[in-house]
Amino acid sequence: MTPIRKSKGVAASQGTAAIEFGLILPVLLLFLIGIMDMGRMLWANTTLNWAAQSAARCAAVNSTLCGSASQIQSYAVAQAWGVTVLPAAFSVTYPSCGVQVAATYTFQFIIPWPGTTAPFGSGNTTTLGATACNILQH
Repeated sequence: MTPIRKSKGVAASQGTAAIEFGLILPVLLLFLIGIMDMGRMLWANTTLNWAAQSAARCAAVNSTLCGSASQIQSYAVAQAWGVTVLPAAFSVTYPSCGVQVAATYTFQFIIPWPGTTAPFGSGNTTTLGATACNILQH
């Protein structure tokens, strides 16, 4: 009776899936975190635009709630849902278009991206901006 022989190919390929998974996992995690980071930045940019537009509209139509620059800034901060913005981030001017509210926000990335100021720590930031102008109604 001849003994059954194991194939050398089967024994040599055991565990390769785990090694391949270990090699590709960091790339997949970096990709996933990058998608979340871009989503956070888009959320912050949209929120900043909304706050500037809402504050400019409030200043144009509601002089009791948004009659002064500090009231307009406070209103804009209240409209910036999910983003921590100080009132000083909003500037109020009165150009020929009526009332203009401009906002700036320094966004902090989770992971470093090419084009940001530093590869690690607090330097991986970008500045977001928004401007809105409404004609005064009162």
